[in-house]
Amino acid sequence: MNKVFLIGNLTRDPELSETNSGVSLCRFAIAVNRRFSGGDAERQTDFFNVTAFRGLADNIARFCKKGNKVAVVGSIQIRNYEDNNGQRRTFVDVVADDVEFLTPKNSGASDDDYAPAAPKKKPALEPFEDDGDIPF
Repeated sequence: MNKVFLIGNLTRDPELSETNSGVSLCRFAIAVNRRFSGGDAERQTDFFNVTAFRGLADNIARFCKKGNKVAVVGSIQIRNYEDNNGQRRTFVDVVADDVEFLTPKNSGASDDDYAPAAPKKKPALEPFEDDGDIPF
């Protein structure tokens, strides 16, 4: 099974394009911190290239920007190619099946925007006459 789960921050703005057949394609990269630090006590970071297609690609390009935190679920794809110098290169890409946006929509908003709403006033109850008879 080829399945990967990553949570990280976009390192650049997403790039939206189309394939030759007209399918939306979005490429972006994320930085993912490792769970442990290296020998020098600095946290190490891995960088992943991610590709999304169709509606998911459109949504990422529309709602995400550099610095946003996202969760990516997908699979790893490895491609080999030959560069201009004739050297064989390997390209590792994560093909996204799902991307969850973890940065709040109004991340630049002030603290007042996140204050709880004032409680709604409950309607007043009207008294009713009770003659004491139980209807059953």
